[in-house]
Amino acid sequence: MITKRTFVLGVTASAFLPGLPARAHTPTLDPKFLPQNVRMSGYAPGTIIIDPRNHFLYLQQGGGQARRYGVGVGRAGLAFKGTAVIGRKAEWPRWTPTQNMIRREPEKYARYAGGVPGGPNNPLGARALYLYRNGRDTLYRIHGTNQPQSIGQSVSNGCIRMINDHVVDLYERVPLGAKVVVL
Repeated sequence: MITKRTFVLGVTASAFLPGLPARAHTPTLDPKFLPQNVRMSGYAPGTIIIDPRNHFLYLQQGGGQARRYGVGVGRAGLAFKGTAVIGRKAEWPRWTPTQNMIRREPEKYARYAGGVPGGPNNPLGARALYLYRNGRDTLYRIHGTNQPQSIGQSVSNGCIRMINDHVVDLYERVPLGAKVVVL
């Protein structure tokens, strides 16, 4: 098991994740969206804090520190707010568009109504953390993406997307039941 990762600009996710194809061109990620430790307090260690307006996800650690990741977020009006817990975790998850997605954009999503198997072409990417509230799936996810250029943007259908190797790092750090706060 890998317990420590180094993130390098210009390195494809295939350098970190077996099974991901190498890309001919890797988009340059603004360094502020690379994982880094920052000063932060006010939450219990292990809490995930998502700031969709500024495109950051934080994992609160001890000693007034948090691990910060850049994220892509859902379009205005689709974002989840409040608290939840990680109720399920999946490696290379299967993706199925929600009924609302199919209803809003049938030409784009209806063909995937039966789902897309996990793998490099799946919109949920390498890992997914499923947010639950009161024991029920909120249909809101923290997940990888096969569109790294979307990090720092508001483009998805309401979920929080991360670079695949960054979501793998987060996945390894948080247990089921971890608290999530979406600002």
